[in-house]
Amino acid sequence: MVTRKYPRFSVSFSGTLVQKDQFRHAGSVRNLSAKGCRVDSIISPYTGMQLSVQLHIPGESRPIIIDKAAVRWSGSAGIGLEFLTVAPPHQDRLDRMIRQLQPKTDPH
Repeated sequence: MVTRKYPRFSVSFSGTLVQKDQFRHAGSVRNLSAKGCRVDSIISPYTGMQLSVQLHIPGESRPIIIDKAAVRWSGSAGIGLEFLTVAPPHQDRLDRMIRQLQPKTDPH
């Protein structure tokens, strides 16, 4: 069993994968953690490829921008991305979203 540093949460919203001037592809974000996500997309990027990611959060007018993410795996289960660089205002929004996804604990 894989032990993860950051819990993953099941989500379902759109994302856009961008690599400089090479490509811009839509995808479906299927899970999210503080440091990465899994995306379903028609592309199969190679492991180690770096790209930027736009997370289109329902109800928000602007996407959360991940400046730099690295492809950690790619295959039939989608694309596993590790977030490497996130600018402070976007990091704050990502942190807030992760907090909202965490199960609420009963104080009693």
